[in-house]
Amino acid sequence: MKLYVSVDMEGITGLVDHTHVDSDKHNYERSRIIMTDEANHVITSAFEYGAKEVVVNDSHSKMNNLLIERLHPETQLITGDVKPFSMVQGLDGTFDGAIFTGYHARAAQKGVMTHSMIFGVRNMYINDVAVGELGFNAYVAGYYNVPVIMVAGDDGAALEAQQLIPNITTAVVKEAISRSAAKSLTPAKAGQLLREKTALAIQNSDKVKPLTPPDRPLLGIEFTNYGEAEWANLMPGTEIVPGTTIVRFQAKDILEAYQAMLVMTELAMRTTFC
Repeated sequence: MKLYVSVDMEGITGLVDHTHVDSDKHNYERSRIIMTDEANHVITSAFEYGAKEVVVNDSHSKMNNLLIERLHPETQLITGDVKPFSMVQGLDGTFDGAIFTGYHARAAQKGVMTHSMIFGVRNMYINDVAVGELGFNAYVAGYYNVPVIMVAGDDGAALEAQQLIPNITTAVVKEAISRSAAKSLTPAKAGQLLREKTALAIQNSDKVKPLTPPDRPLLGIEFTNYGEAEWANLMPGTEIVPGTTIVRFQAKDILEAYQAMLVMTELAMRTTFC
């Protein structure tokens, strides 16, 4: 089995607010150690239970968080920014399955540090299906006929994964109390859970089908204010839905929709408060 692992940070054990996931804040350095160890539990278990190759993509912020020296020696790590496909860089049809770990629920939903790419997004849609990072990434995997066999993170991420992908294995390492508080496992207990769930996901991988995207997806991004929509609308081929902050883009396939989303959200981040 060849396995792809995308590792985000907000869904990692014990991490609950911006001081844990912002590289300028005091909790970040200890948080990236926990993140790396958590990824390593998944990687090591994957190798123990049949994976012959594991490619890991650092998928948080500037995407240079994982400490390569702490990873299983056979791991291949994709690290750094800019990546043309961001959180799913390097994913293609040669993989037998994908695992998303450290993931969080989409914007406007309950969960720890919920958001969708940037804090200026309220909702993202593929046709009429509301998706966050998890769902969008799973659609890209589905484009390559690769099933997402496991999602690890908080209880909100697990619920979102189960609603999108039947028979997926989930590992809940913390339960949201609010957007910045949680009841969390310790790293030791979370590590044990992740190893067990990874083994189960590999064992049950034949029961999970890829999340197949529509052939010509209509991307819709609802921003929190009109200024963000105006910036996103600078991308050719987009339109603002009258009377809303929703910007639409008709894509030829999910890969074009994904890159359009990256461009639109990057542009929207240029919006200032006044």
